[in-house]
Amino acid sequence: MNWLKPSWQAVLAILLCLIAFALGAMTKPEAAALADPAATLAYPYMGAKALIIGLLLIAALVSILRLTQVVEAIVLFVGAHAAAWLLVKGIAGFEGTALAPYFLLLAAAWLLAWRCVALLSWLRPSESVARNALRLIIPAIFGAWILIIWEAVTRGAGIPFILLPPPSAIGARIANSLPILGSDVRQTIFKAVLIGYVVGNLAGFTVAILADRVPFLRRGLLPIGNMVSALPIIGVAPIMVMWFGFDWPSKAAVVIIMTFFPMLVNTVAGLAASGHMERDLMRTYASGYWPTLLKLRLPAAMPFIFNALKINSTLALIGAIVAEFFGTPVVGMGFRISTEVGRMNIDMVWAEIAVAALAGSVFYGVVALVERAVTFWHPSVRGG
Repeated sequence: MNWLKPSWQAVLAILLCLIAFALGAMTKPEAAALADPAATLAYPYMGAKALIIGLLLIAALVSILRLTQVVEAIVLFVGAHAAAWLLVKGIAGFEGTALAPYFLLLAAAWLLAWRCVALLSWLRPSESVARNALRLIIPAIFGAWILIIWEAVTRGAGIPFILLPPPSAIGARIANSLPILGSDVRQTIFKAVLIGYVVGNLAGFTVAILADRVPFLRRGLLPIGNMVSALPIIGVAPIMVMWFGFDWPSKAAVVIIMTFFPMLVNTVAGLAASGHMERDLMRTYASGYWPTLLKLRLPAAMPFIFNALKINSTLALIGAIVAEFFGTPVVGMGFRISTEVGRMNIDMVWAEIAVAALAGSVFYGVVALVERAVTFWHPSVRGG
């Protein structure tokens, strides 16, 4: 039996397929048609049920053979995703009618996708292109299956649209509302978030340099920073709206407050990260405060500074959206969310959430790429 290498995911997927086949009908219309063969009822999976089970069984059985990891991953990828696509496509128009075999086959497809991701994560290619491709493919498959399970469960179980719309409905809403979403992104992200982010981080960095230079400021500001960082947004946002008006400056002010102190605290901690031996070496060269700061202490503080920038990239977006709940012109992501919830347009709410999540991920990713370019010397970056 050296030519076999069964995995528990494949074995369990085969078992789930056999149970689903034994249980029979996958949906209520199919069960009704089987109960009354004389009736002419249209039901899903009339010709696809055997194909779905066959795809899953073939992929699981092939994966048990002692194949290379790449070939096994390809077979599992094709079988799992083809079966999942047929399951989701077949339930359209018959929402809320799925029976136990439907969910068992969905679980079997998910197990095979799990095995596929596990195999890909074990690969250690020597080419940098292949390594970079794997870094994208693995999270892409993982994220895709979150959407597949979301879509299949909401449609199969008939979850009310107002509670949780399927991803396909959210995607259709995004495609049909691009002008509205674009104006909201311009108002919230390109005005409030970016301006507040830049001003807040620059102010925090500048004050951190002053606090490092003046011990009085360091001892006085850091305790206040810890206190202010604990202030709730819902308490600060209405005050900023009263001070700066309903337009984007009040939201930018909230972002400045939220980003200022994380940058201050992290920069002060980073400036103290350089070792005593390095500082003594700079003193032997008769280096003053500013040359030591620029050539030694700031480079050593860069991981801390970029840590603050990454934290603030998400805090800024959250702060701006929440601040828009307390007064804004008839545009903005927070305004749209609060308004559409009142109108029960839940798909539009999820569309705004999806756009905000995408924008936040891109923002974070850009900061992370800049960090890798600037701190290429750091062990965490050199190590991969």
